[in-house]
Amino acid sequence: MPKHVDYENRRRRIAEAVCLLADEHGPQGVSMRDVAARAEVSLGAVQRCFRTKEEMLLFAVDHVGERITERVRTRLAASPAQSAATALGHAADEIALLREEHRAEARIWLAFIAQAAVSEPLADPLRTSYTALQDLLVRLIAEAADSRPADNGAAPPDPRREARALLALADGLTTHVLIGHSTAEEAGEVLHAHLAGLWERLGTTRP
Repeated sequence: MPKHVDYENRRRRIAEAVCLLADEHGPQGVSMRDVAARAEVSLGAVQRCFRTKEEMLLFAVDHVGERITERVRTRLAASPAQSAATALGHAADEIALLREEHRAEARIWLAFIAQAAVSEPLADPLRTSYTALQDLLVRLIAEAADSRPADNGAAPPDPRREARALLALADGLTTHVLIGHSTAEEAGEVLHAHLAGLWERLGTTRP
């Protein structure tokens, strides 16, 4: 009787191996043979899941992006009664990848971004991940704006513009922490100061 193989689970296992190797050597330094050894599967097993190295890297990029997005959604779902402003702060914290336990993930993400600057196929899944995160921030900012006092006469900020700015800030802070320009604590203070300004522009109570 032929052995049943869970190919989706194997693909995720291979993606994790790709990420570990990309963290050590960069995406260009990843080979299918090394991935097979790190994932503890045969080279043939890797080749049955991915026809080329590029296809394997694309799946790994998607894997990291989905992991970050899912972690944000899980944190928001854990406290369904929280205000939109509180939820937005939690989402920004997760996206910035400032905590020590996410430092390797941040290095991998930025390594893929650097490679994507000269690889359009690799840039495409990264744009998809950024779009998903931006859309989530747009929704939270719009909800926070809708919850502001009815007698507030100021025009609300544009949620899409604010989401773009917040996402760009989070990305920049990730880079600054990784290269040692800022500590995680300093980056967190900058992020929270930006959020405080956003609460004021929204005319809502900060969390």
